[in-house]
This record gives sequence, C-alpha cells and structure tokens, in this order.
Amino acid sequence: MSLVSAFVPIWILTAVGYAACRWGLLGEAGASVLGRFVFHLAMPAALFLALSRMPLSGFAGRPLLAFAVSTAVVLGFGWVGASRLFGRAPGERPIWGMAAGYVNSANLGIPIATQVLGDVSFLAEVVLLQALVVTPVILVALDRHSDPAGRVRVRRIASLPVRNPVILASLLGVACSAADLQLPSAADASLTLLAGAAVPAALVALGASLHHTAPSRAEPAEPVGVAELAVITVLKLVAQPVIAYAAGLALHLSAPQLLAVVVCAGLPTAQNTFIFGQEYGVGQAFANRAVVVTTTLSLATLAAAATVLG
Repeated sequence: MSLVSAFVPIWILTAVGYAACRWGLLGEAGASVLGRFVFHLAMPAALFLALSRMPLSGFAGRPLLAFAVSTAVVLGFGWVGASRLFGRAPGERPIWGMAAGYVNSANLGIPIATQVLGDVSFLAEVVLLQALVVTPVILVALDRHSDPAGRVRVRRIASLPVRNPVILASLLGVACSAADLQLPSAADASLTLLAGAAVPAALVALGASLHHTAPSRAEPAEPVGVAELAVITVLKLVAQPVIAYAAGLALHLSAPQLLAVVVCAGLPTAQNTFIFGQEYGVGQAFANRAVVVTTTLSLATLAAAATVLG
C-alpha cells in the first residue's frame, strides 16, 4: 500500500490538469505557459537547491556506475534504435531516448526511495548524474536540432549553460556545494517556495497537454503509435532495471546496493521529458503519453524489485 500511496498524488494532479484544460480554466495557452514556467523558473530553482545542499563527497562509485550503464544502454537504444525503427526524425530522437532512460528521480523517486530503501542517499547521486551528465547531452542535441539547417554551432553550444536555465542552475548548485556556500535566508526561502511549485506545475501541465493533444476531427494529434509506445515502455520498465541488475552483479554489489540500483532504474519516465519536448517543440504528444503509461505501469516493476531483492 505504501508504494501505491506514492503514485496517488501524481495521478491526481495529472487528472486535475486535464480537467482544468477540458473545462477551459487554463485558457488556450495554459499548458504551454505552465511548461515554460517549470522549465525556466521552478525546475531550475529545485535543481539548484537540491544540488547545493548535496555533499559531493562519499559517492558510491560502483552502484552509480551500474545505474549509469543501464541509463546509457537504454537511452542510447531509445535515441537511435527505436526512433529509427519507427522513422522518427533526428530532431525527435533525443526525446525518445529520454523517454526510455531518464528516470523520475524527483517527485516519485523521493517517496519510493524513502518507502523501499529507507533513505534517499543513492537517489541523490542519481539526481546529480542526470542533472549534470544526461540532461546537458539531451539539451545540446535538442538545441542543435532546433537550428533550421541542423548545423553544429560551437559558439551556440558553448553558451548553452548560460542560456539554458536547467544546466546553469545545476552548475551553480554544484559550485555552491563544493564551496560550502550558504544563501541568505531571504533568498533561500524564496527559492524554496519557487522550487515547491516545480512538481505540481509540471504534472498539471502534463495533464493539460493530454487534453490539447487528444485526437479531434478538426486537428489530428501528432501520431503516436501503440507499437513505439510499447517499445519505449518495455525499455524503461523492463530493460533498464534488468540491465542495472546485471551490471550490479558484474560489479559485485551488496544486496542493499543492488536493490537501490534496480529500484532507481525501474522508476518511470520523468515528466521533464514532456517539459523539454514542449520547450523545443518536438515529441510532445509522445512524451506525455510515455510519462503517463510508464508511471501507471511502473508500480509492478518496483513491487517486483522490492519483493525479489528486498
């Protein structure tokens, strides 16, 4: 029952966003405005606070390596393999890879780690890996493909950390942690309030987008095949935890470490996938469906991992 309780707020807030959009409470641009608010303000505040408060010493190298291997393999296959199988354009492929291998380490990961693992120490390392390694790779690719000519512009990519609030906030958070800097109380309180809006606003935006992208006679939605959604779901909820388990065995992890790696790898697709897709105008319909489907079905994966390895 504790696992189910961690999912209930996610389902409720997504449903609230859908209902609010259906009833006209958010206006025509509601989902887009909420998404931009999350991407440019709330998410950077949340990442900055999380990383600035995270000690950079004492990382568990082998467990994090096992998780990183599972992320790289599954994200790479979703990026290149699955997208090519279904004829997706190169500009869409980063979102497909993210849907396959980028886990929901924030709003769902924290309660799941607390319930199943007893603490969030390893989850914090996963957050750092995704924020400082995976996210920049995806955003650089999206930024490159946003250029109409598809050119790699060195100056534009080099300036991405300054122009992209997600990467900039992550780097500043790590710098503050390394320097052991403390924010003034007023600044800390303001950022805490802003960060608290990231998860609910992202979920409401996700739900609102489900209404906007629903098929209609007047304007058909971006086509999302059942087969490709099924492939991404299997990659996320089956392949990634299985690969993490195999990598953990190869690295001789202890039983608690193996459980932590598999549980974190079995988390569903992060709603950031939809936020990034919306920001760059690619794969939005696919991203929101991937988030909803994997979030709904991941309970089975997580329960199986906790039962077998716990």
